[in-house]
Amino acid sequence: MLGAVRSATLLGVDGYVVTVEVHISSGLPAYHVVGMPDTAVRESRERVRAAMLSSGFDWPRQRITVNLAPAALRKTGAGFELAVALGVLIASDALPACALEGIAVLGELGLDGTVRAVSGALVLVDACARIGLRTVVVPSDNVREASLVPGVDVRVARNLAELRDCLKGEGIWPEPPPPADDEPDVFDEPVDLAEVRGLLLARRALEVAAAGRHHLLLVGPPGAGKTMLARRFPTILPPLDDQEALAVTRIHSVAGCAPVGTLVRTRPFRAPHHTASAAALVGGGSARPHPGEVTIAHRGVLFLDELGEFAPHVLDALRQPLEARTVHLARQQLSIVFPADFQLIACTNPCPCGLGPPRCTCGATQLARYHRRCSAPLLDRFDLRLGVSPPEAADGPGEASSVVRERVAAAVSRQLARHADYPWRRNSEIPAGALSRVVPLGDEALECWRAEIEARQLTGRGAARIRRVARTLADLDDMPDVGAAHVATAALLRQDVP
Repeated sequence: MLGAVRSATLLGVDGYVVTVEVHISSGLPAYHVVGMPDTAVRESRERVRAAMLSSGFDWPRQRITVNLAPAALRKTGAGFELAVALGVLIASDALPACALEGIAVLGELGLDGTVRAVSGALVLVDACARIGLRTVVVPSDNVREASLVPGVDVRVARNLAELRDCLKGEGIWPEPPPPADDEPDVFDEPVDLAEVRGLLLARRALEVAAAGRHHLLLVGPPGAGKTMLARRFPTILPPLDDQEALAVTRIHSVAGCAPVGTLVRTRPFRAPHHTASAAALVGGGSARPHPGEVTIAHRGVLFLDELGEFAPHVLDALRQPLEARTVHLARQQLSIVFPADFQLIACTNPCPCGLGPPRCTCGATQLARYHRRCSAPLLDRFDLRLGVSPPEAADGPGEASSVVRERVAAAVSRQLARHADYPWRRNSEIPAGALSRVVPLGDEALECWRAEIEARQLTGRGAARIRRVARTLADLDDMPDVGAAHVATAALLRQDVP
């Protein structure tokens, strides 16, 4: 007696279809799961058994073998339990096999037979749709998320008994639950860039960072306004386009950041605490590698406040993702690539006491240890580095976020039009080898750029970043060519901070 049900599993941020085969044979009662299951899958026996008994079904007192095919693919999570229970019903002739032809099933089971939500439903349903499965049964809490996949008939599973009746044609499929009120985004709080007084150069750096997706480091004493500026950075960012929104929504579905009922249109803004581990920041795990903050911040912003308090090895783990825009996790039996195209905004104090010169009370040893936390290679990856001093009492409020956002949007549209024939989209993504062609400099601008390189002994990476920032400054000024003033301003915004 054999029953087969289609389901799906997650591997990284991708979904893969799995066939759950259940075989019941004579012999001593036993339950075995094969096909590279993780602990959650192996523990399914007791949950499936209790759910079936609570739903009024008999549990076969025979030998039950569950095979998860393909066998070479690692299976994770409890999302196979509903498929296993239906496979047992088919194998024991309590449900006709034809009832599940062309249907995929996702769901975790409670001991009372209720069907519970799974993580990554959007990705899992999309994987089923790619192989031609046009009907997917999902838990009630995953319906809105699964409905984002076009061309798929999403049906609701509230409990095992009701689902069996619906599959046999003896019951009516339940209606999807009414949409709940969407939770407000993190940035719906009333904050505005106009609340920041003074700090004209820092505000300019923030605008340039938003327009070109440049990494920004702010250094200054406590109370200078660094965090206040950074927290208002999302208010001047353009919204996600359709392609970016789909990619971000898929990642948030896998990470379980929040219930996904519609495409995410707001750029992610992640602000982990400085005690975060390297695995939390870049991703990790052995049985089921999970995405880290850099992946959840994909196409958005990763904000590291108190940069000097992060562990040095955690900060150095960011160096490769900042360059490659991906995270490669290699384990003994698998290798996974997570997307990590994020923008890094960081704030830090100039020294451990935070006062900075001339009031600093830190000793030379303390200063050296503090500055070693952020390595030179990581500092070199910041396009914009700026010292921030507290505003004066007479300083008034600056421009509102809406005004700055309009200029940023106009600069972004110019970049997208100019880069339409290239594989990159924004100025910060221009490869170093293409800078001379894509960002040509006139005689005066070229002389200014070379003078900055020689005077400050810039690395090749640092010189390239000044050129990219200069191109963004020209876009903000609606200038077709990069001038010497743009290069000089870009160099001014890349200060030699401690």
